[in-house]
Amino acid sequence: MFTGIITDLGRLRAIRPGGDTRLVIETAYDTSGIEIGASIACSGTCLTVVETGADCFAVDVSAETLSRTTLGDWRPGEAINLEASLRLGDELGGHLVSGHVDATAEILDRRPEGDSQRFVFRAPAEVAPFIASKGSVALDGVSLTVNEVRDEAGGKVIFGVNIIPHTAEKTSFGAAQPGQRVNLEIDMLARYVQRQLGRQD
Repeated sequence: MFTGIITDLGRLRAIRPGGDTRLVIETAYDTSGIEIGASIACSGTCLTVVETGADCFAVDVSAETLSRTTLGDWRPGEAINLEASLRLGDELGGHLVSGHVDATAEILDRRPEGDSQRFVFRAPAEVAPFIASKGSVALDGVSLTVNEVRDEAGGKVIFGVNIIPHTAEKTSFGAAQPGQRVNLEIDMLARYVQRQLGRQD
């Protein structure tokens, strides 16, 4: 489990093709304290550490994960939002995030709004019922509050969030631009509420 509070902005150092694809990620984490088998959310995708170096760690990614997330688009130098898994007693600063990506969303617009940046996204129809104004989403692993939602033809949904200067500085959203895709995880509470409502129909 994670919180959506990013604790390091890493960089993709290398891609090693194989049966699964191995990604080597540069990090400011103390890698001597990262155990093999540990879970780290990499731009919202929970991945297992299989190797560590002095300033990096490696994870293996299946073809399924590459096809359902933005990881298949990554190239060396890619900025990656990193968060180590929660430990008992850790502060829950964002919202509960599983690291299981539900869909990808496209950035449609980015514009200044006060000191913040307003980002507008389009998400596919299968996640539209779970996105609500003032609800939570995780985008590339960052816990964010939805400010606006509107439905689009075909069941897709348009929604907006505000990125404050601190978040822009400490995450990949500082350089994100329209046309990019991001990993989207819906709020697990919304998921369970929707399931219960479906059982009542």
